[in-house]
Amino acid sequence: MKRTGAQVLWESLVREGVRVVFGYPGGAILPAYDAMLEYPIHHVLVRHEQGATHMADGFARAGGGVGVAIGTSGPGATNMVTGIATAMMDSSPIVCITGQVASPFIGYDAFQETDITGITLPITKHSYLVSKPQDIGRVVREAFHLARSGRPGPVLVDITKDAQQAATDWQPDDQMPPLPEPRPALSASDRDGMLDLLSRSHRPVILAGRGILLGNAMAELRALAERADVPVAMTLLGIGCLPASHSHNLGMMGMHGEAWVNHAIQEADLLLALGMRFDDRVTGNLKNYAPNARKIHIDIDASELNKNVPVDIGISGDVGDALRELLVHLQSLKHEAWRAHIKAMKGEAAVRDITLMPDTGHLYAAHVIHDIWRHTQGKAVVVTDVGQHQMWEAQYYHHEEPLSLITSGGLGTMGFALPAAIGARFARPGAEIWAIVGDGGFQMTQAELTTIAQENIKINVAIINNGYLGMVRQWQEFFYERRYSATPLRSPDFVKLAEAHGVTGLRASRRPEVEGVVARARQAPGAVVIDFRVEQEDSVYPMVPAGADLHQMIRRPAKSVLAETASDRN
Repeated sequence: MKRTGAQVLWESLVREGVRVVFGYPGGAILPAYDAMLEYPIHHVLVRHEQGATHMADGFARAGGGVGVAIGTSGPGATNMVTGIATAMMDSSPIVCITGQVASPFIGYDAFQETDITGITLPITKHSYLVSKPQDIGRVVREAFHLARSGRPGPVLVDITKDAQQAATDWQPDDQMPPLPEPRPALSASDRDGMLDLLSRSHRPVILAGRGILLGNAMAELRALAERADVPVAMTLLGIGCLPASHSHNLGMMGMHGEAWVNHAIQEADLLLALGMRFDDRVTGNLKNYAPNARKIHIDIDASELNKNVPVDIGISGDVGDALRELLVHLQSLKHEAWRAHIKAMKGEAAVRDITLMPDTGHLYAAHVIHDIWRHTQGKAVVVTDVGQHQMWEAQYYHHEEPLSLITSGGLGTMGFALPAAIGARFARPGAEIWAIVGDGGFQMTQAELTTIAQENIKINVAIINNGYLGMVRQWQEFFYERRYSATPLRSPDFVKLAEAHGVTGLRASRRPEVEGVVARARQAPGAVVIDFRVEQEDSVYPMVPAGADLHQMIRRPAKSVLAETASDRN
């Protein structure tokens, strides 16, 4: 049947199950936008193409499947680069479709011509330049398959304007493109080696990363922790893979992880790293990382094995398949003394319930996040930006469900939260969604508030407003003698700004006000922005300085009004 390339594009997207795309039109992608009106796909008009990629990313991370972002050539495409890199670093499956100038003009510096496939080559799983209409269907099918297979990630499809306009004889083809055969998840020798190390270990710790969530291996992780009686520490992106209330859940590891978790890792005699990549924010100084521990590493990406941390057993394969095979042969083990020792370390750090602290007249970010957790009963999907509030959320909001924390980990992209929350809303229409942002990152993508208003969707936004670029200020306080260069931050009136965008704005500056504004936000039918005026020079504790050993943490001063971490589960 005769179809234009633009029609083939949309028919291919429909066949992939796409029901929503996030984009911004322009000249080189205009034929596709014209054809879009014929197809049952909802288009969300963003206010910046970076927002489109973050929305597609948030959609994917919330469990909606492969996210789709669309933009035009030149600046439209280059505006997507930060979002593509964010998805690449965190293994998020998105497909970005861009228009390109017509084929005869490529290479002649035509208006809005940019080599976007070349630009994105290092930050995508694959980049396509399509110049013939008959290739569009196959390329779209391959792009989705690549984005979701193996270690997920972004794929770029750049389509010339003439390929969109030209007609072709097209027949749907659902045949999957050939990819390398997956490796066996667990060989007999690796399985036996793991069982041997587990049986001889007295101080094991599981390190659980985002791969557990991507591999849908939450049940297998829980079964391993319970049967082998092994405590579980999580990376930032692994939060939610084991309920926060589970007896074996230690909490987050790393630079701003729980103090007892980092000490447990350093004292361990066996580490089981599952779906994580030993990045620098997790390990601290590699020379002295878990010096007495044997190490087992399972990851679907073979390039991650022995890249940062040498391991005794490295297994490339699906973490769920590997754990299922291991569990068939694993006998029950007990590590009661080890877990009691960790509990004692935890008791030393978590000395009191944050809800019982006296009201000193100051509002701290920890108060805000804890109260949001309490009011939502830990059931909300929380999307954070990057900085101090991101770490406080990881400490004070206790996630019971998988895919309930969406945040930029590897790239650390400020401005991620608001658009990503929009994507999450379309993936999870029935969920309660909170975007927790800083006053700095929020201003980078605040224009997407109008996207929220135009789409008439419900998202609550909590701005942790401390008047600084908070995490940078903290580094200046600790390591640069409080020389606050370019970190004091003037912001607009966020309540008026919200109202100008067409959403409700609220404000709280004292602890007793938090409960009321959170309740009002949750009850309001539309989106709400809350400006929380918090203590300006509070810091995130504990903190492992760059280059320090994992256990060499800067701890919160003993006389501080706040406990170091949120240990309560009330």
